[in-house]
Amino acid sequence: MRARLLGIVLSLVGLLLVGLGVPLARSVAGSEQQRLFLDRVTDTSRFASLAQRPLIDNRPALLTTELRRYDDLYGITVLVFDRDHRMAVASRDDVPATTPAVRAAVAAALAGRQPELGAPLLPWDDTPLVLAEPVLVDAEVRGAVVTISPTDRSRARILGWWTLVALGGLVALGLALLAALPVVRWVLRPVRRLDDATGALLGAVVAGRPVEPVGIAAGPAELRQLGRSFDVMAANVAEVLAAQRAFIADASHQLRNPLTALRLRLGNLEGEVSPAATADQAAALAEAARLNQILDDLLTAARAEASTVEPVAVDIDPVVAQRVATWQVAARARGVDLVLAGEPGGRVLAPPRGVETVLDALLDNAVKFTPEPPPDPPLIEVRVARVDGRVRLSVRDHGPGLDEEELARATDRFWRSRAHQNVSGSGLGLAIVRRIAERVGGAVSLDRPEDGGLRVTVELPAA
Repeated sequence: MRARLLGIVLSLVGLLLVGLGVPLARSVAGSEQQRLFLDRVTDTSRFASLAQRPLIDNRPALLTTELRRYDDLYGITVLVFDRDHRMAVASRDDVPATTPAVRAAVAAALAGRQPELGAPLLPWDDTPLVLAEPVLVDAEVRGAVVTISPTDRSRARILGWWTLVALGGLVALGLALLAALPVVRWVLRPVRRLDDATGALLGAVVAGRPVEPVGIAAGPAELRQLGRSFDVMAANVAEVLAAQRAFIADASHQLRNPLTALRLRLGNLEGEVSPAATADQAAALAEAARLNQILDDLLTAARAEASTVEPVAVDIDPVVAQRVATWQVAARARGVDLVLAGEPGGRVLAPPRGVETVLDALLDNAVKFTPEPPPDPPLIEVRVARVDGRVRLSVRDHGPGLDEEELARATDRFWRSRAHQNVSGSGLGLAIVRRIAERVGGAVSLDRPEDGGLRVTVELPAA
């Protein structure tokens, strides 16, 4: 943005310099051309006066000495023509008397017209200046005097002046750049602070940390007001999310006691209900257990979102080995082999007990969604790999998997595939995994391996 603002400022300054410099350059060229024209017109008029008597007496050769001396001194060719367009005398022998410019000038002078300024004098145009003055005797045109003047010196002076104008424009452009830099920095400083604060807002809100105010004290008044509005907005967002998390945690915690009492009462009815109501009692106990699992997952999700504890460095390899060993019992109960593969992952950044929570959620889903009897091979693979400064922890099963459209929604809260509605669960496991990964700048991805099943990969930054 700074480059664009500087470009706009320099473009405006450049247009201003062009608007001022071009007329100045034309004025300098016009002034130099006017000076040259007046000087040559004066000399041409003088020679026209000197040529009156020689042309009357038909003795133009009397002018030869004067014309040659003038030509030798100034390098200006002088031609004298009679009234019949014939050249009577010249200041040098190799005279370009037949050029179109000379013929046109002689014709105009013999018609009684005075010399005119002509086209603008430009540094790259080496055409000589041709002026013709009529020789008048008693108001009668008796001939014409033509001067052919080189314009080298005048063009050199014009070029010098134009060079000075161009250098002055470049200096002015450089000064404008130096003056614009602090102004642009002053304007953009609040914008950069707002940009940084916007990027930090999500991380602070997700991690449950206080949102640092922008506190813009410099810059344009409009941007200072925008900074104050941003601070108010960020504080409100943080308060709303904190209140939401607190409500979820409190509600989940408060519901556990009556739910536990309800389960005890339903259990105490064992053998006390009629045979016709036994199925209803069992269904009620199952729903109470499911509700208890949902409340446990809600509490876990609330803790994952509201925790303000900073991430810590965790040696992932022993944690993964310990959780795999713990879940071996549940895997064997379903006739599934749970294996650990890959390479040492080393240390990662994660919330306290975050790696354990991630693995428990992923392995619970993998074991739960493995069909009975299991496919061939009956395998759940846990793999650890270290790639480009990040550690990838993946859990792959051979269950029914998800459709392509469902993969993008699998980490949403309470989302469950329509094909898995008969499987117990709350739909919060992958949402909790995603939240834990995002707290430390990680990511969660799901894909379908070629030979079926589902693979969930969690990336965590290496410590």
